[in-house]
Amino acid sequence: MSPASNQWSTTTQWLFRFFFIYFLLQVLQLDYKFYKDVFAIRLGAIYYGDIFRLAHYYPEFISSSPLYNWFLIVALSVIGAIVWSAIDKQAKEYAQLYYWLRVLLRYRLAFALTAYAFIKIFPLQSPFPTLSQLNTQYGEFTTWQLFSVSLGTAPLYQIFLGWVELVAAVLLLWRRTTAIGAFIVLLFTGNVLFSNLAYEGGEVGYSLFLVLLALVLFAYDAQRIFNVVVWGRKAIADRFLPIIKPQFKVWRWVLKGVFIFFILIFYGFKTYQGYKKNPHNIPIAKGLPDVAGVYNVAHFSINNDTLPYNSLDPIRWQQVVFEEWATLSIKSNRDVIIDSNNVEQVSPIDWDKKYESQGTIRRHFYAYTVDSIQQLLHLHNKNAHYPADTFTLHYARPDTNMIILQGRINNTDSIYTVLTKNPKKYLLIEGRRKPQTL
Repeated sequence: MSPASNQWSTTTQWLFRFFFIYFLLQVLQLDYKFYKDVFAIRLGAIYYGDIFRLAHYYPEFISSSPLYNWFLIVALSVIGAIVWSAIDKQAKEYAQLYYWLRVLLRYRLAFALTAYAFIKIFPLQSPFPTLSQLNTQYGEFTTWQLFSVSLGTAPLYQIFLGWVELVAAVLLLWRRTTAIGAFIVLLFTGNVLFSNLAYEGGEVGYSLFLVLLALVLFAYDAQRIFNVVVWGRKAIADRFLPIIKPQFKVWRWVLKGVFIFFILIFYGFKTYQGYKKNPHNIPIAKGLPDVAGVYNVAHFSINNDTLPYNSLDPIRWQQVVFEEWATLSIKSNRDVIIDSNNVEQVSPIDWDKKYESQGTIRRHFYAYTVDSIQQLLHLHNKNAHYPADTFTLHYARPDTNMIILQGRINNTDSIYTVLTKNPKKYLLIEGRRKPQTL
């Protein structure tokens, strides 16, 4: 479909009407929930997650299933195309509309790519594995969490992926380089789509949406590119020039400059600020001082009944991990209803940062607060399936390598446990290029 053509076939015109309406419904934010996010932003304290949510938001007219939204939008587009065809029977082509549609798709795609690019350039999307994750067995992760943890072990690779997305986004901002940027997106985001399918990720619909945008943008120049690169034939250069009134040309560059400043400079700065001060996947509240580490459960009593170590016992704790921040995880054979949310959630609030606890079994994660005067830990299970799992434990530290916890769990059973620190080393942290003593 070439805008430079003087006459489009009836089929081409109908298809254009359909896809024009379809992508307008996909790209223009007609869902009221989008504007709830907009008005919830505090202008004096903008968090990079606020901008990420705007870039990531996808129309959701029907909440029950993303697939139903696609069917609804397709149905509305078919109806709209039929009505449009009945009203506008004199049109020969829609070159000007096609140009503006491509502009809209270019900037929408660039916004989406930039949103993900910066949370990779400053490795926030998949942070370096936590102590709990380093002490979780391979088979105790869901496939998507395993993918994310694996990516987190290679921060330089994650940064590289971010730069690929950012370069593609910048190329999309200029008409002459759009085909190159769209081609990169097809390869890169196409791989993201298949990764979501293979590892049961939650971004299948969104990544497919981005691939479709890139496909439409690349299709404009595809025939010329294939003629030159594949078939070795001559290709006619694109000579279409949009009709823009002189008074709007200045505004065109002003709006472009504002957009570039917003997504590249402002959002980039806010993301860097979040990376340094408040990353969205790692809580920032400090935990007990000088206790971070993995602890063996040397002694465990419940209701004054001592339970010996048994890996099959659903009650006895097997291992406790204290993170640098106010999270501790308890490994046992107790069943875990997996909190398997696998969609990127960007929040500045510690309680909403569930990355460390999502996608794992055999381990319960607790956010805690410390009452240092009475030496109490107030624990609350971070898994959304256990809202009532809260309790308070008294702690004592006879020495730097031992912690004693006692109290009642959920106001029922009394427990007493002695934790001894395991001086464990991690090759991933220590490095593989120097001698290690284990």
